[in-house]
Amino acid sequence: MSESQMIETGGSFKLPEDITAFAEVAKRIVRDELLPLEDAFLSHPDHAIGFIAKAGLAETVGAEAASRLEKVSRDTGLWYLMVPEEHGGSGLGMLAQLAIMEEFMYTAVPFPFANVPNILYECKGEQVERYLKPVVEGKKLCAFAQTEANAGSDPGGMMATTAVRRGDSWVINGSKMWISGAAEADFLMVQAVTDPDKRQRGGITMFLVDRHNPGVKVVEPGLQTWLSHRPMQYVVHFDECKVHESDVLGEVGNGFRLGQRWLTIHDRLMRGPFALGKMQRALDLSVDWAKQRVTFGKPIAERQAIQWKLVDMYVDIMALRALTYQIGARADSGEDVRAEAGMVKMCATDWGARCLDAAIQVHGAMGESLELPLTLFYRYLRHGQIGGGTNEIQRVQIARKLLGK
Repeated sequence: MSESQMIETGGSFKLPEDITAFAEVAKRIVRDELLPLEDAFLSHPDHAIGFIAKAGLAETVGAEAASRLEKVSRDTGLWYLMVPEEHGGSGLGMLAQLAIMEEFMYTAVPFPFANVPNILYECKGEQVERYLKPVVEGKKLCAFAQTEANAGSDPGGMMATTAVRRGDSWVINGSKMWISGAAEADFLMVQAVTDPDKRQRGGITMFLVDRHNPGVKVVEPGLQTWLSHRPMQYVVHFDECKVHESDVLGEVGNGFRLGQRWLTIHDRLMRGPFALGKMQRALDLSVDWAKQRVTFGKPIAERQAIQWKLVDMYVDIMALRALTYQIGARADSGEDVRAEAGMVKMCATDWGARCLDAAIQVHGAMGESLELPLTLFYRYLRHGQIGGGTNEIQRVQIARKLLGK
């Protein structure tokens, strides 16, 4: 049973018709365009490069296929899925975005979108033409630079990168670490301490910094992890990096709040569909495999040990989908969902990792084969228990809300 079928038959709740219509378009694209490319994508030694919009997809599936996918994205309007109407986008809310993204996460092959961090809509004046519009149109890439070597889980309290005002400019000094896509980015969204007494309460500012600024050094080849043979995360040094007053994103002192807004949506709430698509694919593959794999004279689907793994996977999917969609709807209503988005992230990555672990076990030796997307999905979901704020930190945030802190 596909995820769309489950949405329709899983109880009295149904997504609005306009959302299901978009989700069905996404589902068709996945089946008709993306899944046929999956073998080529999985055979490439650097899967993660496919997430780099400029050249990565072409490198993994070929220039012709990548060009066709971008055309499909733009022709259907899905390119602007997460872009507000005032900036030429679809105007779809979070619930719709979550449902549509779940469909696309069913395959390892990434679908090209306008990847616009929500805080870039704070751009004003010349920033709109220089930064926002090129990102919306896929002509520029940006990277989010908050994490530091000693300020991962406590960036507000431990951030050491500073920015000091000099005339009509700011001078940034310090280092950032684990910055995803920094080497490919055209500019960085950099958090720096501008008031050491206030810090996260009005003393951290966000700057838009050109990667080719002479004061910026991205250390290459980057940090090697198990996600890819190709480094995707980097250390970035800022040495007397001079930026103009006009390169402040939002207001001086409001940078930490902007960072939390980005993390709430892009690196926490969006982990829900990111996991759901992969979990549903893992369950579908496991059900099919269990029916056809015969041991000791009968399909393994008839063995209780296998059945219970499938049931546990199904329960996790249904529970996570309900949670994710509920929080998406609450976000659309204007509610502050910072703690709840952390709960989605925590559950998506914890449950997602155990779901993929079960799927690999059901498949036995085939589960470890790189011909299937299971090990790649597992690595992404296991990484999610650390990236974007560890799941332990999400529990701290949720506890603070429960205790009125």
